[in-house]
Amino acid sequence: MSSLAPARQQKLSQFLARCGLGDRRDIDWQLLDLALLHPSLSTATNNDRLEFLGDAVLRLAIGHFLYRRYPQLPVGTLSLLRSNLLGNSFFAQLADRFDIEPVLAVGGSARNDPKGRNKRLADAFEAVVGALYLSWQSHTPDTWFQELQTWLEPHLQHRATAVLADLQRHNAKTALQEFTQQHWGELPRYVPFEPEGDRDAPFAVRVWVRQDCWGIGQGRSKKAAETAAAVDALERLSELPRPVPLHFADSAD
Repeated sequence: MSSLAPARQQKLSQFLARCGLGDRRDIDWQLLDLALLHPSLSTATNNDRLEFLGDAVLRLAIGHFLYRRYPQLPVGTLSLLRSNLLGNSFFAQLADRFDIEPVLAVGGSARNDPKGRNKRLADAFEAVVGALYLSWQSHTPDTWFQELQTWLEPHLQHRATAVLADLQRHNAKTALQEFTQQHWGELPRYVPFEPEGDRDAPFAVRVWVRQDCWGIGQGRSKKAAETAAAVDALERLSELPRPVPLHFADSAD
């Protein structure tokens, strides 16, 4: 039985209906309420911890969705899709789609900060996912992941389809450039080096971002070698936010 004020309970019920979850009876209303309390309202009682948990749940759900739905895609492309689906812009878009703002309680500092709106919405969406996970894991421990996937999948599929259509209009070098600009604000640099005896691939390059080498490529032309290096880099960058660069004695300069 919920101990929330009737008006708050009604707003949360309406929010779940907008999310497509209006007929659920296995919701911990206190957790859902907490998920919608922004830290600007209270430093002691807020959605920070649920956001942390929701982020981990979403990473698992999105990774599982991509692995199952796109068995033919290389790791580099899957990584780009995952990065996009895990982005604040997508989560804020979902929060807008579910009209989360009427139930998101914020303090004056946040209310007067329009630049931080997308992050507030994205964080709140992650926190809601964390609250749903704890609710469903408690009530239906054997099926919670399937239920979460069923809820999320139409939204993930719509976004993934749009991203793939956009990627098809770009080559690997452009995709890598967009990726490094998003994460580091810098362009990749392609540095030639002498290949070791492959007559069919006389051109070889390494691709660098800042002082780290992320990929190596060889080909019959400079363009082919750079494309191969970009593909290699995209695959290595699949472990963001803690990717491991290659190491060489020489530098990018």
